[in-house]
Amino acid sequence: MSEANPEPEGELDYVNPFTLLVAVVLSAQATDVGVNKATGPLFAIADTPEAMLALGEDTVRDYIKTIGLYKTKAKNVIKLCEALIRDHGSEVPQTREELEKLAGVGRKTANVVLNIAFGQPTIAVDTHLFRVGNRTGMAKGKTPLEVEKKLAKRIPKEYLRHSHHWMILHGRYVCKARKPECDKCIVSDLCGFKGKTVAA
Repeated sequence: MSEANPEPEGELDYVNPFTLLVAVVLSAQATDVGVNKATGPLFAIADTPEAMLALGEDTVRDYIKTIGLYKTKAKNVIKLCEALIRDHGSEVPQTREELEKLAGVGRKTANVVLNIAFGQPTIAVDTHLFRVGNRTGMAKGKTPLEVEKKLAKRIPKEYLRHSHHWMILHGRYVCKARKPECDKCIVSDLCGFKGKTVAA
């Protein structure tokens, strides 16, 4: 995966750590494509906590109404802006503990922000990564945290930073939930998935 894509990138659009944080909060149970459509116009006018807060919850809601759970997410965006201004000098904190105190931010969101914005070697386990970890046998687990911890132990340090991107992209485009494209898989010879569509 490293050879095929040495510098993988996330597919959410953002302009700075703050807009990345907002985009990841909005992406819960939504597609990156759908989030990008909504955040393009929003980030053009509000790319700081102050500017977002000035818009107010109703206006933020109008911008993101095409995204699932938009009412709750608009509320969370406003609350996290208030917390960033009040507690962090308008800067996005660089620890998981501080990030998880923000509205709408769980472990996965914190890991994405730490990895993409600050280059920390975190592993954000979404549905794709959970599936790839379990299917391949690289990290079998019943919960995202179990899979994350196993991957963190198994992946060599030099690959940790990009590993979650490689696996997410692999799960999104090759190792799909319903119809895995095993014929396109560059690791099919190493995969333990019983439902493989090609012989190893």
